[in-house]
Amino acid sequence: MTSTDATDGSAVHPRFADALSELGLDGLHGRVRRFPDATRTAAEAAAAIGCELSQICKSLIFAADGVPVLVLMDGASRVDVERVREELGAEKVTRAKADVVRETTGYAIGGVPPFGHRTRTQVLADRSLLAHEVVWAAAGTPYTVFPMEPKELIAHAGATLVDVREPAS
Repeated sequence: MTSTDATDGSAVHPRFADALSELGLDGLHGRVRRFPDATRTAAEAAAAIGCELSQICKSLIFAADGVPVLVLMDGASRVDVERVREELGAEKVTRAKADVVRETTGYAIGGVPPFGHRTRTQVLADRSLLAHEVVWAAAGTPYTVFPMEPKELIAHAGATLVDVREPAS
Protein backbone atom coordinates (compact mmCIF):
# COMPACT_ATOMS: atom_id res chain seq x y z
CA MET A 1 0.00 0.00 0.00
CA THR A 2 1.35 3.41 -0.85
CA SER A 3 0.74 6.73 0.82
CA THR A 4 0.51 10.19 -0.58
CA ASP A 5 2.50 12.98 0.99
CA ALA A 6 0.47 15.78 2.47
CA THR A 7 2.91 18.56 1.74
CA ASP A 8 0.06 20.73 0.44
CA GLY A 9 -1.88 20.12 3.67
CA SER A 10 -4.81 18.51 1.82
CA ALA A 11 -4.65 15.33 3.90
CA VAL A 12 -4.85 17.21 7.18
CA HIS A 13 -8.26 17.43 8.88
CA PRO A 14 -9.10 21.15 9.32
CA ARG A 15 -9.53 20.91 13.13
CA PHE A 16 -6.25 19.01 13.41
CA ALA A 17 -4.50 21.54 11.11
CA ASP A 18 -5.70 24.34 13.43
CA ALA A 19 -4.42 22.40 16.47
CA LEU A 20 -1.00 21.97 14.85
CA SER A 21 -0.79 25.72 14.24
CA GLU A 22 -1.92 26.53 17.80
CA LEU A 23 0.75 24.18 19.19
CA GLY A 24 3.47 25.65 16.98
CA LEU A 25 3.72 22.41 15.01
CA ASP A 26 3.14 23.79 11.50
CA GLY A 27 6.11 21.75 10.24
CA LEU A 28 4.16 18.58 10.99
CA HIS A 29 1.65 19.30 8.19
CA GLY A 30 4.12 17.99 5.63
CA ARG A 31 4.76 14.80 7.61
CA VAL A 32 1.11 13.68 7.66
CA ARG A 33 0.68 10.64 5.44
CA ARG A 34 -2.61 9.80 3.73
CA PHE A 35 -3.38 6.26 2.65
CA PRO A 36 -5.90 5.18 0.00
CA ASP A 37 -7.25 2.50 2.35
CA ALA A 38 -8.36 3.12 5.91
CA THR A 39 -5.87 2.95 8.76
CA ARG A 40 -8.76 2.84 11.25
CA THR A 41 -7.27 0.08 13.41
CA ALA A 42 -3.77 -0.12 14.85
CA ALA A 43 -3.11 -3.25 12.75
CA GLU A 44 -4.22 -1.50 9.53
CA ALA A 45 -2.07 1.53 10.34
CA ALA A 46 1.02 -0.54 11.16
CA ALA A 47 0.64 -2.56 7.95
CA ALA A 48 0.22 0.60 5.85
CA ILE A 49 3.17 2.41 7.45
CA GLY A 50 5.41 -0.66 7.65
CA CYS A 51 6.13 -0.28 11.37
CA GLU A 52 5.70 -2.42 14.46
CA LEU A 53 2.17 -2.61 15.88
CA SER A 54 3.47 -1.16 19.17
CA GLN A 55 4.63 1.99 17.30
CA ILE A 56 1.01 2.98 16.71
CA CYS A 57 -0.40 5.38 19.30
CA LYS A 58 -4.08 4.64 19.81
CA SER A 59 -6.26 7.53 21.07
CA LEU A 60 -9.10 5.93 23.02
CA ILE A 61 -11.95 7.70 24.78
CA PHE A 62 -13.35 6.23 27.98
CA ALA A 63 -16.02 7.51 30.33
CA ALA A 64 -14.90 7.78 33.97
CA ASP A 65 -18.02 8.26 36.07
CA GLY A 66 -19.59 9.63 32.89
CA VAL A 67 -16.77 12.13 32.20
CA PRO A 68 -14.76 11.56 28.99
CA VAL A 69 -11.05 10.81 29.39
CA LEU A 70 -8.50 10.15 26.64
CA VAL A 71 -6.10 7.23 26.99
CA LEU A 72 -3.07 7.03 24.68
CA MET A 73 -1.94 3.41 24.30
CA ASP A 74 0.52 1.56 22.10
CA GLY A 75 -1.10 -0.39 19.28
CA ALA A 76 -0.01 -3.81 20.52
CA SER A 77 -1.57 -3.44 23.97
CA ARG A 78 -5.02 -3.23 25.47
CA VAL A 79 -6.14 -0.76 28.12
CA ASP A 80 -6.78 -2.25 31.55
CA VAL A 81 -9.98 -0.42 32.51
CA GLU A 82 -9.50 -1.30 36.19
CA ARG A 83 -6.08 0.38 36.17
CA VAL A 84 -7.61 3.47 34.54
CA ARG A 85 -10.33 3.49 37.20
CA GLU A 86 -7.71 3.29 39.97
CA GLU A 87 -5.55 5.98 38.34
CA LEU A 88 -8.49 8.37 38.15
CA GLY A 89 -10.07 7.42 41.47
CA ALA A 90 -13.32 6.80 39.61
CA GLU A 91 -16.19 4.53 40.60
CA LYS A 92 -16.75 3.21 37.06
CA VAL A 93 -14.84 3.40 33.76
CA THR A 94 -16.29 2.20 30.44
CA ARG A 95 -15.47 2.59 26.76
CA ALA A 96 -17.21 5.67 25.39
CA LYS A 97 -19.85 5.20 22.70
CA ALA A 98 -19.17 6.50 19.19
CA ASP A 99 -21.42 9.56 19.61
CA VAL A 100 -19.59 10.55 22.82
CA VAL A 101 -16.22 10.15 21.07
CA ARG A 102 -17.31 12.43 18.21
CA GLU A 103 -18.97 14.95 20.55
CA THR A 104 -15.91 15.08 22.83
CA THR A 105 -13.14 15.08 20.24
CA GLY A 106 -14.74 16.30 17.02
CA TYR A 107 -13.42 13.20 15.24
CA ALA A 108 -14.79 9.76 14.35
CA ILE A 109 -13.43 6.58 15.94
CA GLY A 110 -10.45 5.44 13.89
CA GLY A 111 -9.27 8.97 13.22
CA VAL A 112 -8.98 10.49 16.71
CA PRO A 113 -5.61 12.24 17.12
CA PRO A 114 -3.88 12.58 20.50
CA PHE A 115 -4.56 16.34 20.63
CA GLY A 116 -6.61 19.02 18.87
CA HIS A 117 -9.97 17.94 20.28
CA ARG A 118 -13.21 19.91 20.42
CA THR A 119 -13.22 19.82 24.24
CA ARG A 120 -10.54 19.66 26.94
CA THR A 121 -10.32 16.23 28.50
CA GLN A 122 -8.01 14.61 31.00
CA VAL A 123 -5.35 12.60 29.13
CA LEU A 124 -3.50 9.51 30.32
CA ALA A 125 -0.57 8.14 28.28
CA ASP A 126 0.68 4.63 28.87
CA ARG A 127 4.41 4.35 29.55
CA SER A 128 4.70 1.69 26.80
CA LEU A 129 4.73 4.48 24.20
CA LEU A 130 8.21 5.48 25.41
CA ALA A 131 9.70 2.22 24.11
CA HIS A 132 10.09 3.73 20.62
CA GLU A 133 11.97 6.66 19.11
CA VAL A 134 8.93 7.48 16.95
CA VAL A 135 5.26 6.57 17.20
CA TRP A 136 2.48 7.09 14.65
CA ALA A 137 -0.92 8.54 15.55
CA ALA A 138 -4.13 9.34 13.70
CA ALA A 139 -4.25 12.79 12.13
CA GLY A 140 -8.00 13.39 12.30
CA THR A 141 -9.28 10.91 9.71
CA PRO A 142 -9.25 7.11 9.34
CA TYR A 143 -6.89 7.59 6.37
CA THR A 144 -4.22 9.83 7.87
CA VAL A 145 -1.37 9.38 10.34
CA PHE A 146 1.63 11.38 11.51
CA PRO A 147 4.93 10.49 13.19
CA MET A 148 6.18 12.06 16.42
CA GLU A 149 8.68 11.38 19.19
CA PRO A 150 6.64 9.90 22.08
CA LYS A 151 7.75 12.37 24.77
CA GLU A 152 6.82 15.26 22.48
CA LEU A 153 3.45 13.70 21.64
CA ILE A 154 2.68 13.13 25.35
CA ALA A 155 3.68 16.72 26.18
CA HIS A 156 1.52 18.23 23.40
CA ALA A 157 -1.41 16.06 24.48
CA GLY A 158 -1.01 17.34 28.05
CA ALA A 159 -0.96 13.74 29.22
CA THR A 160 -0.05 12.21 32.54
CA LEU A 161 2.32 9.25 32.14
CA VAL A 162 0.79 6.10 33.68
CA ASP A 163 0.83 2.29 33.56
CA VAL A 164 -2.65 1.29 32.39
CA ARG A 165 -2.07 -1.53 29.90
CA GLU A 166 -3.32 -5.03 30.48
CA PRO A 167 -0.59 -7.38 31.66
CA ALA A 168 0.80 -9.64 28.92
CA SER A 169 -0.83 -13.03 28.98
